[in-house]
Amino acid sequence: MLTEIRIESLGAISAAVGEFGRGLTVLTGETGTGKTMVVTGLHLLGGARADPTRVRSGSERAVVEGRFSTTDLDDSSVAALDAILDASGAERDEDGSVIALRSVSRDGPSRAFLGGRSVPAKSLGDFTTGLLTLHGQNDQLRLMRPEEQRGALDRFAKAGPALERYGKLRDAWLSARRDLFDRRNRMRELALEADRLSFALNEIDAVDPQPGEDDALVAEIVRLSELDTLRDAAATARAALSAEDADGAGFSAIDCLGKARAALESTDDAKLLALAGQIGEVLTVVVEAGRDLSGYLDELPVDASALESRLARQGELRTLTRKYAADIDGVLAWAQESRQRLAQLDVSEEGLAVLGARVDELARELAEAATDLSAIRRKAAKRLAKEVTAELSGLAMADAQFSIDVTPDVAPDPDDPAALRLPSGELARAGADGVDQVEFGFAAHRGMDQLPLAKSASGGELSRVMLALEVVLAASAAGTTMVFDEVDAGVGGRAAVQIGRRLARLARTHQVIVVTHLPQVAAYADVHLVVHGAGPKGTSVVRTVTGDERVAELARMMAGLGESDSGRAHARELLDTAQNDQA
Repeated sequence: MLTEIRIESLGAISAAVGEFGRGLTVLTGETGTGKTMVVTGLHLLGGARADPTRVRSGSERAVVEGRFSTTDLDDSSVAALDAILDASGAERDEDGSVIALRSVSRDGPSRAFLGGRSVPAKSLGDFTTGLLTLHGQNDQLRLMRPEEQRGALDRFAKAGPALERYGKLRDAWLSARRDLFDRRNRMRELALEADRLSFALNEIDAVDPQPGEDDALVAEIVRLSELDTLRDAAATARAALSAEDADGAGFSAIDCLGKARAALESTDDAKLLALAGQIGEVLTVVVEAGRDLSGYLDELPVDASALESRLARQGELRTLTRKYAADIDGVLAWAQESRQRLAQLDVSEEGLAVLGARVDELARELAEAATDLSAIRRKAAKRLAKEVTAELSGLAMADAQFSIDVTPDVAPDPDDPAALRLPSGELARAGADGVDQVEFGFAAHRGMDQLPLAKSASGGELSRVMLALEVVLAASAAGTTMVFDEVDAGVGGRAAVQIGRRLARLARTHQVIVVTHLPQVAAYADVHLVVHGAGPKGTSVVRTVTGDERVAELARMMAGLGESDSGRAHARELLDTAQNDQA
């Protein structure tokens, strides 16, 4: 529910604050005072495109701030809104309400804020979409569009789950069809690609490279290239440690250390004995080093044939890295990706047959889903048409007839990529929203031919049709705020009274805000706000009127008779009648 709106420097409004309660709130005032700017502000809070020309002359920016309460919503709706708040880092106010703000700069981009955090305008719109339903004269024109009519019917039919199932199957069907078409038309090209990949993978498998093998080979080849030098160095070092020279003569480091340790251990001096221990530790290290040198010499190849085999192996690996990647790890990664690609390039007759069967199966499932969706729509269309016709009767259109036709969207070309054969045998076009064409029909009087709504309804009749639809559809959007901007245009007399009555009835389950010129509608309001140009420099202000002030405003709306006794008497009678009508 919208509890408050604050507007600064928007159109005719310099600064205004409006407070809204439950039930029906009307905004009235002379033409040009800025009533519609309130609706424009709500559109901005709904994420609509910002128009810099709406910024009041002499101001740098316009600001619209709205405070929303979510206490009237069900748990699932509150959870959805909380998810948006959490994703944006926004926070509720101390009283649990949420503040939404939009600023429009004269020279720069607009900015949006939600719960104290700067957010994209789309995020602001995502939040307010679940709270506000805005209807203006442009919405009446949108009602003539086929997609809007289908959407209204789907809302009434609660066709969301069936539509979601249809959409998923359609996506899968179209994807499989594209794959099959691609394989059939590129069979030769794909076969050549499969041959190239198979040849390359066989070549790689024959070499059987191991991860990091090319780097390991480089180190080993360097070692084998210096084989004699390495052998001489290791042998000389081992001989120096263990005196294993050619004639077996000389003293080794081990012998010398052993004699030194024995000499020190033969004394009783504590310091010398400690030094003997240190020499013993060194002796242990030297003995181990000698063993390691012996092992190193034993591992060295006796001849150069090992080097030749390593060089040959290196040549095999380089053949792969020249063709497929910069190193062996890259070659192995390329091979893995190529195996996955090869598995998808099944262009055999058997593979095509399997894919074709999959396409046929998806087409069958999609046709069934489309038929189910159509059945839901046709069944709901009868009920919706009947209920809207009844509502029109209550809006002083007792002879009006409203109808809804749900017909297949026939595909004239069997080669159409979206052509789908239905279980009935008809060939329909599988669009994103089903295979149906939905068209609203209308006749203002019995006996007249029912024509499409766009061709048969006047402006006033269209206003009442839209209001009747909203009243019928209201149950599907309980708890939301519904805003009507002069939807009663072109209506007067008894029809205006009926519109006021219907809006009041709608306000029992919704917060309803109406911008109106009709006193018959304003008389039914729970809260009456007047926008008038009483401020300095032609600015407009918004204030709540009650009692005699409200009677005076109704009298002004009736015939500009706000100051006359007869006008006030007529207005008071109208107000009393409306209040008694709701009792």
